[in-house]
Amino acid sequence: MLPSLFIAHGAPLLAIEDNEYTQFIRGLGDTLSRPKAVVLFSAHWEAPVQKVGDVLRYETIYDFGGFPDALYQIQYPASGDHALVEEITSLFEASNMSYERDTKRGLDHGAWVVLRLLFPKADVPVISMSVNSRLSPKEQYNIGKSLRSLRENDVLIVASGGTVHNLRMLLWDAEGATDSAVSFDDWLQHRLEAWDLPSLYEYRQLAPHADYAVPVYGNEHFIPLFYAMGAADDARRATLLHRSYRYGSLSHSIWQFG
Repeated sequence: MLPSLFIAHGAPLLAIEDNEYTQFIRGLGDTLSRPKAVVLFSAHWEAPVQKVGDVLRYETIYDFGGFPDALYQIQYPASGDHALVEEITSLFEASNMSYERDTKRGLDHGAWVVLRLLFPKADVPVISMSVNSRLSPKEQYNIGKSLRSLRENDVLIVASGGTVHNLRMLLWDAEGATDSAVSFDDWLQHRLEAWDLPSLYEYRQLAPHADYAVPVYGNEHFIPLFYAMGAADDARRATLLHRSYRYGSLSHSIWQFG
């Protein structure tokens, strides 16, 4: 059975960089059992109702500005999988989850930066999924939980975001992390490894420096973590595969669940 993954997508520049983090993700793609498809929740697709991408072939969305021209030349023409969409919507209906199909939206950089590092040939079908920052962590967890059976059928569930993602506090000359970022991630690691859902659901009140790591104006990068966790509710094992930082307040964390 495949695990579910939470992968920080960092800055768009990761798509053209060769560094410790990009090398790790490429290696992860090489070591994973090849999935039948990937179901990917992206922090950059927010919607009030759960969206399920039902696209024949995805266009590449450049949802950023001011970066090198090379980034805007990248294409990631992954195909969709209509049969898997049918399975996903059936699972949502069985769990009384509201959803809408989306037949037009392409892959944003939260999706294609990660997918291109994992599967550079764009030869694994993808189902793109939205996230909803207005839901409670428990509700986000339950959306992932409703899809846990997909893992038994060689479907890889990936959530893309960042555990520490504070763009207003970036230190452009810093390669490491601030003390606040490390303190938050240390707390998170202990709670994830213990699968301490009550504490995790109340991270805003309980975690040190939570408002720094997950600013109240932008929690959409943190919440994909709950979708990935829920997809491994049957196993309840959390393993930190990688953690590094850039610009002080931008984490590169990869968590494996299951």
